Amino acid sequence: MISIILATYNEKENIKDMIDNLTKEIKEPLEIVIVDDNSPDGTADLVESFNYKHVTLIRRKKTKGLATAFNRGLIESKGDIVGWMDADMCMPPALVPKMIDLLKDYDAVVGSRYVGEAKDTRAPIRTITSRMINGLAGMVLGYGIKDYDSGFIVLKRAVFNEVTLYPKGYGSYFIELLFDIRQKGMTVKEIPYTFNERSKGTSKSFSSWFNLLTLGMEYVIRIFKTRFKRTQ
Repeated sequence: MISIILATYNEKENIKDMIDNLTKEIKEPLEIVIVDDNSPDGTADLVESFNYKHVTLIRRKKTKGLATAFNRGLIESKGDIVGWMDADMCMPPALVPKMIDLLKDYDAVVGSRYVGEAKDTRAPIRTITSRMINGLAGMVLGYGIKDYDSGFIVLKRAVFNEVTLYPKGYGSYFIELLFDIRQKGMTVKEIPYTFNERSKGTSKSFSSWFNLLTLGMEYVIRIFKTRFKRTQ
């Protein structure tokens, strides 16, 4: 079984398209685990109204956060292969079957904005910031990974017999996860895709300049903490 985890907060405009596209693209037995952080726009109520048998909805009333949502979904999921991605259609569901197929040869496969013919079509300030963070992560952490904070991944559940997802921060958890996977001698494959700006709803990571700067500092601190911790 394939388990795809979607963390949602105010994704009412996107969630049906996301579920339907994943369902169409993935031919293997599929479960979609949606972890909703009490979205004011009624995302969870809408998902519940679909009554899809292959969709599990988890409503969180008090706990919030992207990394903790993915961790909760991971705990609740049942698949031998698990994955997660943004729920806003910026990451293409059509790429997921190729990522799953590559797990024949790799332990984890990452959708990357910075390898091969990949593109990032977001506003320049966001792409520049992202490239700076990934450049720093690549320099400090190594292993040749180009998109350390991708957030778009499928991997074998067995990976978690060796590594732990540390559910702290917004997206910086992903940096530590990839580093830990490589530290344990497991393989990571990056494949290119085009990351598009969301067409519906509001970005959570660029809601304000202050938020962008705060997130940037969080990533930088996490990069050095990860490296320092692993060398002790």
